[in-house]
Amino acid sequence: MIDTPPAVELHVHVEGTLEPELITELAARNGIALPYRDIEDLRARYAFHDLADFLALYYANMAVLRTADDFAAMTRAYLRRAAAGGVRHVELFVDPQAHLVRGVPLAAVVDGVAGALADDAPGLGITTGLIACFLRDRPPAEAVDVLRALLAADAPLLGIGLDSAEVGHPPGGFAEVFALAAEAGLHRVAHAGEEGPAAYVTEALDVLGVERIDHGIRSLDDPELVDRLVRDAVPLTVCPLSNVRLRCTPDLRDHPLATMLHRGLRVSVHSDDPAYFGGYVDDNHRAVAAALGLTRDDQARLAHHAVDAAFVSAERAAELHAEVDAWRG
Repeated sequence: MIDTPPAVELHVHVEGTLEPELITELAARNGIALPYRDIEDLRARYAFHDLADFLALYYANMAVLRTADDFAAMTRAYLRRAAAGGVRHVELFVDPQAHLVRGVPLAAVVDGVAGALADDAPGLGITTGLIACFLRDRPPAEAVDVLRALLAADAPLLGIGLDSAEVGHPPGGFAEVFALAAEAGLHRVAHAGEEGPAAYVTEALDVLGVERIDHGIRSLDDPELVDRLVRDAVPLTVCPLSNVRLRCTPDLRDHPLATMLHRGLRVSVHSDDPAYFGGYVDDNHRAVAAALGLTRDDQARLAHHAVDAAFVSAERAAELHAEVDAWRG
């Protein structure tokens, strides 16, 4: 039996699963000259000072993604690794704007990622959903245009999200695109309270009407917000290894996850951009259990929170809860 609980992965960016080996393979396929001597030179650049430092490399590496086949190859590689790590359900983030600005057609992005989810995930025992995230450091009007295009194309979306550089980009500016998503019956989530203040969490809830907060670790700075999050059982998808690698917290032993859990917040553990931050969701579970002294019951509680936060049917949720209970023993 795997030493981490069966996982529901709710906070993972498909572009952040692009491993160095696949980067070099796709570069060769597409005739792209990479600015790295070799894979080890690329890996050496994965020491980030902050979110902006990471995003510069993250977006640069996306240059190798050109065709639907490229996006499918990336998604299939992630699904295989996820299955090996005990993932049973994933709601996968994709950033359409990051590819549109490079001249990649929207259909290539959606067809590649969604096609791989539909074709490969069932055979691996994984249920899936696709969430299109919008870049908060690009114009809100552009996000509206992209969502309209996705809806017109009948893209198989579960929901929308908001990500990228947080500081200086409060979520409220994206009210229109989130209202449009709500009208279309899509779920809504947003990154908030990672590097940005607790006030961004409040704004995401009040202005965007989000159902989940991605990250949310800065919520602890506002006692009234903590009380609200506990009272309303708002899910927070926390990514511990990401927080350490981006220096949001100095050391895993100092991570606020255990405090958040024991204060009654609906926190769960996820991977964010695992190819860049040193671990997939099972690696994150394993690392925080060791660093924070979490018990098997604590880990199961985190896993149950993830199931409760997932946008799945009651029947699927019951199956996932049962798997966690069987793991806990």
